[in-house]
Amino acid sequence: MADTATAPPDTIEIERRPGPIDPRLWRYSATARGYLVLTVVMSLVDVMMVLVAATMIGRVLAGVITTDVRSVGSWITELSVLAAAMVVRVAATWLHARYAHRSASRIVAELELEVLDAAAALPPRELDPRRNEIVTVLTRGLDGLRAYLTGYVPALFLALTLTPITIIVIAFHDLTSALIVIVTLPLIPVFMILIGLLTKGKSDRSLDAMTALSSQVLDLLAGLPTLRALGREKGPQERVRALGEAHRTTTMSSLRVAFLSGTVLEFLATLSVALVAVSIGMRLVYGGMPLEAGIIALILAPEAYRPLRTVGNKFHAAEDGMAAAGRAFSVLDSIPVPATPTSTEPALPAPDGDPSPVRSSSTHGCEIVFIGVSVSGRHGYAPYRLDAVCRPGAITVFTGANGAGKSTALLALLGLIDPGDGVVIADGSPVSANDSWWQQVAWLPQRPILVPGTLADNLRLTGADPDEEELNTVCAATAFDVVLEDLPRGWDTRVGTDGTGLSLGQRQRLALTRTLASPRSVLLLDEPTAHLDEESEARVLDTLRDLARAGRTVILVAHRPALLAIADEIVTVRASGQP
Repeated sequence: MADTATAPPDTIEIERRPGPIDPRLWRYSATARGYLVLTVVMSLVDVMMVLVAATMIGRVLAGVITTDVRSVGSWITELSVLAAAMVVRVAATWLHARYAHRSASRIVAELELEVLDAAAALPPRELDPRRNEIVTVLTRGLDGLRAYLTGYVPALFLALTLTPITIIVIAFHDLTSALIVIVTLPLIPVFMILIGLLTKGKSDRSLDAMTALSSQVLDLLAGLPTLRALGREKGPQERVRALGEAHRTTTMSSLRVAFLSGTVLEFLATLSVALVAVSIGMRLVYGGMPLEAGIIALILAPEAYRPLRTVGNKFHAAEDGMAAAGRAFSVLDSIPVPATPTSTEPALPAPDGDPSPVRSSSTHGCEIVFIGVSVSGRHGYAPYRLDAVCRPGAITVFTGANGAGKSTALLALLGLIDPGDGVVIADGSPVSANDSWWQQVAWLPQRPILVPGTLADNLRLTGADPDEEELNTVCAATAFDVVLEDLPRGWDTRVGTDGTGLSLGQRQRLALTRTLASPRSVLLLDEPTAHLDEESEARVLDTLRDLARAGRTVILVAHRPALLAIADEIVTVRASGQP
């Protein structure tokens, strides 16, 4: 096995964005594919109606000016065709705009659900550093796709259809005007490229600033009770102000460039049309071209520039949307694909009649065996070739240097991470991420997971439903009884998302109480006494000894000497490259 691994990128880079239309958008959204077809059809209808209207206007005006036929009845056919073309064009534009806004909402909703499902499927060690980025993309970032879908995409298809067809029709009537359009038209994309180079990365920087600002504010709100208790509630204000100023600066910079670039593109298009008009006017004066051809060329000239002008004006709105979409696609593309097992260890078959591992529903633990477990990380494998036997009735402690993969080993045991190599076996069968296994495990992570609701609701998450005496004993061991005394409603006290309303230490005590009160047979605790004083720590260690003696399988991740002292088995976890 190699000692190094390639780390997944935390953010997508703007240089990797594949062109003006990302094909992944159509791959991940069924609505987007239907919208693409409608946009192409409506673009072709618009092109045809523009050509028909210009031809009819030129024919009528030239005929009225150069002939004696000036009654409306003499031109009824041409006027009827012109009216029909205008009605069809207005109806097509209205239909596309109506469907575009509905489709944009559906596409954004589909992508949000896809990203949410993909984020839930990510391994925890990959999800954790990207959590704030994903939240920002889901809550605000993807809304920028609406302007991209309703404005930029239709303009882009018009540029691919209307502009070349219009030039061909102009050339058929007046080759000189067509040559002027061909010569001046590239100025618009050239200036768009220059503007794009100037604004390169602005949307990504704006999204980064918004992500940092939102995460900082959310963390501040969540920890406000603790900060107020310590008299530090005004401490982070300078940092929040600096982040807000950074977001304002990047946003205003993008807006300034957007307004300036729009002005430049409008000026270039107007100047180019003026050149065509002057050329046509001079030749008409000297009789160098027919009036009908001149009128048609003059009407069609602005239509040749209009799509590119619109693309330039919509470019910045598209950049914001595609910056967020690019990060959303980076999440979708990082969904782990099941790899072919590389372990040389033979797979242990499940018992006959039950494809899932058999685990006892009693409080008696099971024997857990790590065989050559290696998990790929950012800088290699952590853990690397982990071998350990965790027996029921004993306390097993995983220790080692920071970053060695101790917490990751617990995730592999839970089935939340697939080892790159090796296998984790419980009761003779490989562990897998299923309810039957999770119902046997109580897990205390470094960052406890609390849900909105009462304290009692959070207590019952691990199946804990002890009698009053047993609960009081556990609360006394974790010092959570002191917390309850300060809460007027006791266990009926409500908390918000992630335990908002409790301090960090109170959340840790609640999660520890929940784990120790759980009847489940396997207890996994990651630094369980990190926020406890020595007296509380001693009571928790006594409780862990009692649970192990009762037959539970107790696995701890620890550095503290007191936790190492109660271990029946100490396993040193190492990453690749560590001695």
